[in-house]
Amino acid sequence: MGRMDLSVYAAFGALSSLYGRFHYYGDRVRMQLGAGVIFVSVLLIGTLLAVLDTDTSVRIMTIALVATLVTGIVGGYKWHPDGATFAVFVAGAVATMPGDWINLAQILVVTSAAALFSVLLTAALGLLRTRSWTKVFRPIRPAVFQADWSVAVTVGVGALLAGLIGQTFDDDHWYWAMVAASVVLAGAATTSRLTRSIQRFIGTTLGVLMAGVLLWFEMPTLAVISAVIVLQAAAELLIGRNYGVAMLAVTPLALLMVSLANPIDPEILVADRVFETFIGSLVGTGIALVSAKLRTDERPS
Repeated sequence: MGRMDLSVYAAFGALSSLYGRFHYYGDRVRMQLGAGVIFVSVLLIGTLLAVLDTDTSVRIMTIALVATLVTGIVGGYKWHPDGATFAVFVAGAVATMPGDWINLAQILVVTSAAALFSVLLTAALGLLRTRSWTKVFRPIRPAVFQADWSVAVTVGVGALLAGLIGQTFDDDHWYWAMVAASVVLAGAATTSRLTRSIQRFIGTTLGVLMAGVLLWFEMPTLAVISAVIVLQAAAELLIGRNYGVAMLAVTPLALLMVSLANPIDPEILVADRVFETFIGSLVGTGIALVSAKLRTDERPS
């Protein structure tokens, strides 16, 4: 259609396909439908912030609230992958792009269509494999909601602090600091949080080098789209196995998705990504250690 500015909405809707890889078809379809609703919602929120030209601090606070709520929802329903990483990235990316009222309608159409396509593809593959509508569309697990809001609030606070600190150094890509902090704080265990912090920074740094090579080649549009497809498939395969290795795919995927809709000098994009990730990882690590200390002090002697 010649509307590469809409490609980011389609790519974000397609992220729904990442959910529920290790679940049976009925649970996976339900999970992907829920993820699609979340992606459409946070895209509308982020675009509305851009359209209204809100102050950066308001955008950061709003996205921190998104991080809290999505972490609670995803954790409460035991979705996989866990956390609010993708939602924070999606909302932050569009909140920092130029926006217009027509974008709200475009998001509803394009993102919803991409998310629905992801669900229908999952269902079609399930039908080919099981030959049973019941097995594909009837979930095995009941939809029981049990959220640990202490984790969700911790993620929101971390995202807020990371965003505010990141914004003082970079007024364009502060949301990457929020993404990094939300990743580090997604789990409740301190060891898991510290491990993710290290994996996030090392994986992102190496992934940025890969992204830099792809961006500096100035590939044709179809080649960039093909790279996004390959990287999204790699992310789906790796995200549930090793987070650090998954970052080798997720990082260039994120940068290529942003560059498709809003081309930026590759040097600036790469440098901002590494720097903001360092800030977010540092903030997340600090909050993880403070949180662990507080829980230790609360235990009876």
